[in-house]
Amino acid sequence: MIKKPMQDALCEQIRYEMESGHLYLAMSADFHSKNLAGMARWMRVQAKEELAHAMRIFDHVVERGGRVTLSALTEPKKEWRTPLEAFQAAHDHERMITGRIDTLVELAAKEKDHAAELFLHWFVFPAWSQLSPPG
Repeated sequence: MIKKPMQDALCEQIRYEMESGHLYLAMSADFHSKNLAGMARWMRVQAKEELAHAMRIFDHVVERGGRVTLSALTEPKKEWRTPLEAFQAAHDHERMITGRIDTLVELAAKEKDHAAELFLHWFVFPAWSQLSPPG
């Protein structure tokens, strides 16, 4: 059974991952409007990855007997002056998300939630996903 502090923090992270997906979709839409199809496709792929992260966390909470609660998402920015500005914003956003994952790992250690700590290491080092059995 997952403890409430970890459950609540993971539910908050689900929101951040979903907001990441929305941000990257907004960037994709902006790139499409500027006839930058390759960049638009790349951002769409990033959006799908972020939504997959949200679902991965969702499933972890459920599998541990927790209750997922979802919060409203912040509306993303709609336009960027240049592709460089958009990619810089994406980079800054990724750094923020990485910091949040690090904080979750620290919380899991503090709560002695070994299952969450192990689970979160996939986000710290995603290449481990190649070592996991399919499922």
